[in-house]
Amino acid sequence: MIKVNKIEEELKDARTVAIAGHIRPDGDCVGSCMGLYLYLRKYCGLDAVDVYLEEIPESFAIIAGTDEIHHSFEEEKEYDLFISLDSGDLKRLGEAAKYFHSAKRTLCYDHHISNDGYADQNYIDPHISSTCELIYHVLEEEKITKEIAEALYMGIAHDTGIFQYSCTSPETMEAAANLMRKGINYSYIIDTTFMEKSYLQNQVLGRALLESILVLDKKCIISVIRMKDMEFYGVKPSELDGIVSQLRLTRGVEVAIFLYETGNHEFKVSMRSKEIVDVSVVAKYFGGGGHVRAAGCSMQGSFYDVVNNLTKHIEKQMRAAEAL
Repeated sequence: MIKVNKIEEELKDARTVAIAGHIRPDGDCVGSCMGLYLYLRKYCGLDAVDVYLEEIPESFAIIAGTDEIHHSFEEEKEYDLFISLDSGDLKRLGEAAKYFHSAKRTLCYDHHISNDGYADQNYIDPHISSTCELIYHVLEEEKITKEIAEALYMGIAHDTGIFQYSCTSPETMEAAANLMRKGINYSYIIDTTFMEKSYLQNQVLGRALLESILVLDKKCIISVIRMKDMEFYGVKPSELDGIVSQLRLTRGVEVAIFLYETGNHEFKVSMRSKEIVDVSVVAKYFGGGGHVRAAGCSMQGSFYDVVNNLTKHIEKQMRAAEAL
C-alpha cells in the first residue's frame, strides 16, 4: 500500500471542506464520502463540511448522514479544501467540479489505475481494493465510530463483490475485520445495500439475461437495455447495478459487457473480467477508466458498432494471452 498521511495532517489551515465523489455514485463512492464526512464533522473542529453527490440509491440511506448530502450544485461557494473521492478523473466529478476549481487547495483519494493525479495532492493506490479501504488508513483507527465503520465497510464490500474479486487482499480482510469489531451489523449492510433487489430490478435483470449473447468463442457475454425498456420497467440507470456482475458469473465466460442506452446512439458501458483481460485498458481507450477487472466508459454509435469496437480490443488481449 502507498504511504498516506492521516487526514488531520492534510487539513493544515483549512476551516471549510467540500467532499465529492463521482457521478452515478456507487457503494464505494458513497461509503468513502460518508465515512470521511462523519469523521471530519466529529473530530476535526471545522467551520463547515459539505458532501456533494448526485442522487444515491435508496438503500444507501441506512448509512448515517446521507440525509445531509447536497444533491444540488447551484450555490456558489469557495472552500479552503476540496476532497475528491473515488473519482478517476476531474470530469467524473460532474457538476461538483465547480467547487474543485474554486477551492484554495485540492486533495484526491482514489484507487483507479486510470487516475493520473489531477488534484494538488494525490493519494492513488490501484492495488488497493477500494477508496473506502484507503480512507480507513487515513483515519485514526481508535476514532472510527460504529457509524463511520458502517460506511467504510459498505464501500469495501461493494467494490470487492463481497470479498470475492481479485482486488481483495489479506489487508482488505484485516481492514474489514477491524470495522466489524466496531459492532456493525455487517450482514444487514450487505443484504440491504448489495444483495436485495426490487421486483422491477429482478424483472429487468431477467430480461438482460434472457437477451444476452455469447461472442468470441463464447468467452464474452453481452447484453443491452434500451431506454424504452427502462421506461417499460420503470427503472432508473442506478437500478441497473449488478447486471454486469451477474453476467460475469456465466460459466466459461472471461469478459462480461453490459450496455444501457442513454440517448440516440449513446451507451453507458460496464465491463467485468475474470483472469485474463484488463478491461481498464479497453475503457481508457474509449475515454473511460476503472480497474483491471472492472471498468466502464461512455460510447457513441449503434449497438453493433459499439460492440464491435469493444470486442476487437478484448479479442486482441485474449489472443496475446493465448500466444504466451
